[in-house]
Amino acid sequence: MELTNETTVQEFILLGFGGGQRKYFLLLVFFTVLYMLTLAENITIITLVLLDAHLAHLPMYILLSNFSWLEMCYVTATVPRMLLDLASPHGIISFQACFFQFYIFFSLGATECFFLSAMALDRYLAICHPLRYPQIMPQHSCYVLIFSCWVLGFLWHLVPVLLISKLSFCGPNIFNHFVCDPGPLLSVACPPLGNAPFVYQVFMNTLILSNVFFVVLSYTIVILTLIKSSYQGNRRKAFSTVFFHLVVVTIFYGSVAGVYLIPSGENQSDLTKAATVFYTAITPFLNPLIYCLRNEQVKEALGRLLKRTEKWWGQMLKL
Repeated sequence: MELTNETTVQEFILLGFGGGQRKYFLLLVFFTVLYMLTLAENITIITLVLLDAHLAHLPMYILLSNFSWLEMCYVTATVPRMLLDLASPHGIISFQACFFQFYIFFSLGATECFFLSAMALDRYLAICHPLRYPQIMPQHSCYVLIFSCWVLGFLWHLVPVLLISKLSFCGPNIFNHFVCDPGPLLSVACPPLGNAPFVYQVFMNTLILSNVFFVVLSYTIVILTLIKSSYQGNRRKAFSTVFFHLVVVTIFYGSVAGVYLIPSGENQSDLTKAATVFYTAITPFLNPLIYCLRNEQVKEALGRLLKRTEKWWGQMLKL
């Protein structure tokens, strides 16, 4: 992806969160702990699914383990750079590094949108077509679905990133944010901007609205099916799963829509930064707790893994 243009700006300055050294230190400690916990949670889920024979063959947990890997990549795309700027608050990032972060961050975000739709599809098939579910969603179909999410995610923002990178940046190179986001980038680009803002907005709106529509439609059908179900135990368990999936979807799309779908969001820098912090750092921490670590099957798998580990250590000590 070539990022050369006629710009005279070779680097950008991210103002970050503002405030004094004490605020920077507290934010540094908070986000460092949050980042480490997020990695630990998602590594735990991936390990459990890989090592537990039961979970490793269930499409829902194959999707969730890959979603955990996506969350680790997603949070790593922004938080380490944010921690570096908090530790040394200069906020200088090169032109190429800025657009590389822009592309990777938004591609991972688009991949997450497709993953949320894939998991909604999986729950729809499992609950609304339980007898045909093993034939419709075997393991190889699940991996094809996962691969498609990654490919679509990394192709989706390629055109907008290339168009914005070709703009001329000849004026101020300072913007009030902590990540290379298209809103601040477009605000410091020199006119004429051409079709870049329109194309970016079309791609973003289509991505968010189409996936939200698919997720809402899928879970609506699922809920209506569960209401008609006569099996109370299965219905309660399925309702619980669907509820927590909807919580994740609402948290993610609520914060993203507040930044990218509401036009005034670009001008409200503090509100925009708060929402960006939420979906870049907070939601990757919350998602494993909501999706998996409260799940009975995951708790049972964790118990089996701890027993095997304890048994292994006991054998090693005897040697």
